[in-house]
Amino acid sequence: MTAPADSGWLPNRRLVVIELVIVLSLSLGRSGIYALVQLIGAATAPGGLSAQTTTLHGSYAPSRPLLDLTLQLLGIVFAVVPVALAGYLLVRSGTSLRNVWFRGAGVGDLGRGAALAVAVGSVGVGFYLVMHALGLNLTVVADGLPSVWWKYPVLVLSALENAVLEEFVVLGYVLVRLRQLGFGDAAAIGLAAVLRGSYHLYQGLGGFAGNLVMGLLFGWLYRRWGRVTPLVVAHTLLDVGAFVGYAVLAGHVSWLPT
Repeated sequence: MTAPADSGWLPNRRLVVIELVIVLSLSLGRSGIYALVQLIGAATAPGGLSAQTTTLHGSYAPSRPLLDLTLQLLGIVFAVVPVALAGYLLVRSGTSLRNVWFRGAGVGDLGRGAALAVAVGSVGVGFYLVMHALGLNLTVVADGLPSVWWKYPVLVLSALENAVLEEFVVLGYVLVRLRQLGFGDAAAIGLAAVLRGSYHLYQGLGGFAGNLVMGLLFGWLYRRWGRVTPLVVAHTLLDVGAFVGYAVLAGHVSWLPT
């Protein structure tokens, strides 16, 4: 198995742990805490999880399309700022971003990512439907945007935002730091996968479990390939399929919960 060259000068372990806490508190760790609270709220509401709905994309200014678009784009841009922070901190500690993010990246990563997206996506749709039928998942409304000209471009950009933020932070930063702190591959991958599952708790227990398994797979592939690029491609395509697919199919097929 090939592993990224994630060694490099580090300050003492306590400072690295503090650094991890700060970065996660500004990004996905904060999302995980909010998601847990949202899960508790949904589980204790009348009807249980399956009777509740969570909307991934909503309008910020329904009656003002251009203002709404501006706010949507600002949200996407600022959401990926933690990636820049993570990269800066890695470089400051002597870690090469080429080695831990892009080593061996090339056009072939498009094919790897697409194949991975097809495999994970086909299983993921079935898993979501089963979990929803069992009452373990909320109804996920992937698109609540108005019918405006920028709707689909924003959904695609949102998919790219999710992929960049999650893969660069969870794999390219958290997993790297855990390995530098002395965690073995299995422990580091497992902890990173739990983090990935945590900020999907707002979708229900199915959302947590599905993303936990996805996190284990992506963590293993990252350690094998030594770069995040094919995983960013896969994640982007998965979310494009989920967001755009929902927007196109919702209300037109009977099997999709709406």
